[in-house]
Amino acid sequence: MTMGPVEIERKVRQLDSDVQAIYEMLAAIEGTQRRHSHRFQELTEQIDRKFAAVDSKMDTLDFRMNTLDGKFVALDGKFASLDSKVASLDSKMDAVLELLRSGPPASA
Repeated sequence: MTMGPVEIERKVRQLDSDVQAIYEMLAAIEGTQRRHSHRFQELTEQIDRKFAAVDSKMDTLDFRMNTLDGKFVALDGKFASLDSKVASLDSKMDAVLELLRSGPPASA
């Protein structure tokens, strides 16, 4: 079936209209993608700021934990020293008790 000039012109107009509609849809899609890209950028910046804040807090906690660790090491040393002194006192008390139990020294 052969198309006449009127049908061909109608078909060309319809194709031109379809092409224009496609360009409008592509422009709308491009606008949506642009808005999404801007929003993703905003969200990325927010997340980066939050991670930076968390990282800073973790650094602070790490410093505090290291400080506490140093204090615990110092306390451990003091407890070891105290334990040594108590052990020395214990042996001295045992010696005193042994002397008391043995009675007065014999006079010569």
